[in-house]
Amino acid sequence: MTSFDTSPTLTAWRALLAVAVVFVMLATTGWSAVRAQHADGPRELALASWARDRIAGVSLPDADAPAFSLARFFAALTSGQRTALAGKYPSVVGNLNGAPVTLRYYANRVALRQAVAVETVRARDERLSPGGRGEAERRLGRFRSLLSGKRQILAFDPSGKGRAAEVFGNLDRASRVSVVVPGVDTHLLTLERTERVYRAPVGMAKSLYGAERSAAPGTRTAVIAWADYTAPAGLGMDAALGGLAADGAVRLNAMVGALPGASKVSLFCHSYGSVVCGVAARLAPGRVADIAVAGSPGMRAANAGQLETDARIWATRDGDDWIGDVPHLEFGGIGHGVDPVDPAFGARIVSAAGAAGHSGYFEPGTESLDNFAAIGVGAYGSVSCASVDSGCHSGISGERDG
Repeated sequence: MTSFDTSPTLTAWRALLAVAVVFVMLATTGWSAVRAQHADGPRELALASWARDRIAGVSLPDADAPAFSLARFFAALTSGQRTALAGKYPSVVGNLNGAPVTLRYYANRVALRQAVAVETVRARDERLSPGGRGEAERRLGRFRSLLSGKRQILAFDPSGKGRAAEVFGNLDRASRVSVVVPGVDTHLLTLERTERVYRAPVGMAKSLYGAERSAAPGTRTAVIAWADYTAPAGLGMDAALGGLAADGAVRLNAMVGALPGASKVSLFCHSYGSVVCGVAARLAPGRVADIAVAGSPGMRAANAGQLETDARIWATRDGDDWIGDVPHLEFGGIGHGVDPVDPAFGARIVSAAGAAGHSGYFEPGTESLDNFAAIGVGAYGSVSCASVDSGCHSGISGERDG
């Protein structure tokens, strides 16, 4: 729940859960409203055109084909053919698991330039309300920022509130990859901040990347700020339910499974992002070695064993985090289950000393960040355990165990 640093009262959360119960009851009796259907956007049109197109006399593969199949398709093309496809279908290739990551970076730069052109027109369109033009200006600023320098944008979709993912480091060469999975109110306009930098997904990932390089200079690392799922908007109904987490889990596992090479992967999941990771755990690719949650409302499991994964489960929460006051329960699909920092849950509980509030876990100088970095590079002996779990790194065989 990335953007919330103030504490909602316990009573308010209980009221929300009560309303959610009523909502589910109404939904099961057919009283719930049907969400409005939206017309096809530019990416949907591009996908339709992609499905009809050919290159060198060969039909293009299904965009939903397995990543290994797509990787084989791109490997068979010449460099010029790959670049031509990315230029013609940037919104497809830029989000295609199995396409070479450097080609995705290129495609997303093309897509970002197209998005800048669209928002430039909208920002000057007198037919829009002042609020509409203001939003266009904010989106324009975000897209220009993502185009600046040599940023590596692994995913980009400007439709709706938008989704994106950014890479720090070299994914093709990395032996350890960390993925930051953020929580509610995550979208293109909240992807990064100029103030309180380390409380937004890009700042979190950049901070973790720096900490990992300091912790293990000789280890080839990469970190992904993964804001490529539809997160709940605020502390409303979607935040109390698991539907968006289930959709996000599918996308997360697909991305992880398509990463190049044989790198080990660690997931660092903040707030509602830990719900996504909890759902993803059951079908996570075998390369996922660690899942660490911070400020978690629950992982939709009664204990770590129910996650049905061989990955090590880590959990942390600082004493000032209001999420500790939220009822950790599940009833009829509402709520996200047992608190992962409850010793009975069975996670390895690590220290978050120095962190403050609900979104301070990636701040430089905090033990939470140092612990994440140690986990991310496999230096488990360097992890600082919480006082309630002094043996949090016991049973792990060797430094940089994979």
